[in-house]
Amino acid sequence: MSASTSPGSSRGARYNIGQVLDQLRPDFPGVTIPKIRFLEEQGLVKPERTAAGYRKFSGNDVERLRYILLMQRDHYLPLKVIGDHLDAIDRGLEPPAIESVVPTVPKVALSSDGLPSPESFRRSSDLRLSRRELIKVADISEELLDQLEQYGLVAARTGTNHFDSDALVVAQTARELADFGFEPRHLRAFKTAADREVGLVQQVVAPLARGRDAAARGRAEDATSEIAALSVRLHATLVKVGLDRGI
Repeated sequence: MSASTSPGSSRGARYNIGQVLDQLRPDFPGVTIPKIRFLEEQGLVKPERTAAGYRKFSGNDVERLRYILLMQRDHYLPLKVIGDHLDAIDRGLEPPAIESVVPTVPKVALSSDGLPSPESFRRSSDLRLSRRELIKVADISEELLDQLEQYGLVAARTGTNHFDSDALVVAQTARELADFGFEPRHLRAFKTAADREVGLVQQVVAPLARGRDAAARGRAEDATSEIAALSVRLHATLVKVGLDRGI
């Protein structure tokens, strides 16, 4: 990252938090206003305040947020390390070189609206991580992994001691939720809801799988992927509607 493109470069415009969100979301669909506020609380970005107390972000601040989100998404760096990088950049130094782990960690394919597509449910991964590797790549503690296993949120693949890409995504998501105060015991509700959805999908698809022709299994697998994607879309939309209504 050169000095000319660093989070410390000078910009004249000022943006409210909604405008900042609009600029970041094309590259980071999961970013939210609470996430931006949390990064501010951690001292990683310091927008100006108007006399009325409203935040006003500079172009500097937007690029700083973009850098933070990029380091989290593509390099799995914890906020403390990212903060050290930003401090170095602020002092005119180059941040340390980063070894990319992206080629070894498959990304979940998302459809244009940011939700998993049927293809993402059909895709299987050959990724195999040892317990130590999972802890390192997901940037979690051994204690957190123990708790995730205890509540049935993460498990090694049957008959092995290795974890797959799904376990990695769950572990990373649990770490990010921990930034907002969620503990593994709070995540049991998500597991319970997911198990219920799985049961409904299996109930609907079971008759297809029992077909006598050779293509029955393929039809059942296709239907499972399609229904699973629709289920996630419905679930996500209902959560959004509930939050919009203040529930």
